[in-house]
Amino acid sequence: MADRWEKDVLDYNPDWVCISIGINDVWRQLDSPDMEQIYPDRFERVYDYILGQVKEKTKASIILMEPTIIEETIQSEGNRRLEPYVEATQRLAKLYDAILIPTNKAFHAYLEVESNVPLTTDGVHMNSKGDMLMASTWIKTISF
Repeated sequence: MADRWEKDVLDYNPDWVCISIGINDVWRQLDSPDMEQIYPDRFERVYDYILGQVKEKTKASIILMEPTIIEETIQSEGNRRLEPYVEATQRLAKLYDAILIPTNKAFHAYLEVESNVPLTTDGVHMNSKGDMLMASTWIKTISF
């Protein structure tokens, strides 16, 4: 993503940039452990770099979405591994004065109360219920 950031984002000189990343970095640790991995320290460094580029090269306002869930059990290995990515996103939102969309928090709250209706097709990719939870969390946060 960082390699494409200039061409895919900055070249458009956006007014707003909304980013949702981190899930695949953890998912690959689980389903493809032999691949080169993006662990939390590298995730935060790269994320910090691309956000710095947004601030330096545009006047865009930034929206950061917490990574959602990996598997629909709060204490799953994937969700435990995801915690430092969520924390990094929260730190960077403060650092860059970005709007933080608390999607991880919303998904956890849903799973604590109503986990009998799935949010994903495979533990990672949203179904329509998961899409609606992401969208409603985004709208509720942005509607100020």
